[in-house]
Amino acid sequence: MMKGKITNNIRRLRFDHDEMTQKQLAEKTGVSRQTIVAIEKAKYSPSLELAFQIAHVFGCSLGDVFSYEITE
Repeated sequence: MMKGKITNNIRRLRFDHDEMTQKQLAEKTGVSRQTIVAIEKAKYSPSLELAFQIAHVFGCSLGDVFSYEITE
């Protein structure tokens, strides 16, 4: 079975969007701030729906927010 790693650009995107806080992003997506923290630190992989919601908040594509790397 292949293994992979999901990385993200959420911290940079928050900074680029008027230094949006983790709490503000959480409120816009309907999750807790702790969930955003865990996603940013790659400790938690969001559902596909939440990933799309995050991309929508930033006005960009899913691929601009998240990347998937195969690790062997």
